[in-house]
Amino acid sequence: MGLLSKIFTWWDGATVGTLLHSALRGEKVGTDAQGNVYYRAKKRGDGRERRWVIYSGANDASRVPAEWHGWLHGSFADEDGGGPPESNLPAPRVWEADYTPNPTGTANAYRPAGALERGGVRAAATGDYEPWAPGD
Repeated sequence: MGLLSKIFTWWDGATVGTLLHSALRGEKVGTDAQGNVYYRAKKRGDGRERRWVIYSGANDASRVPAEWHGWLHGSFADEDGGGPPESNLPAPRVWEADYTPNPTGTANAYRPAGALERGGVRAAATGDYEPWAPGD
């Protein structure tokens, strides 16, 4: 099913058309720490160039680091002709954390006490709540 899924699906990686376009018309600009590969094509009629990413693994836009997101959207001044954004970044801060994937919808998602996935049992009410009644 590998080839068929590459032809007809987009959610589990690049399609055959995107891979061909990247190989034939794209210029590889760089790769980020996650293995995502970034491309650009020649300028269009309006003077802007087309930029895109081929994800290493599932297509998840939250896996694009901030510096590459800025590059994809043309947010940086192009002193180097639109090259990799690492040249436009300040040094990393001590407090900056590495990327962690969004666990929503997975077994690692946060589930508070009382959530149905944790048995649906909540702590008993403590009596500090008074419901509103009309006419009060």
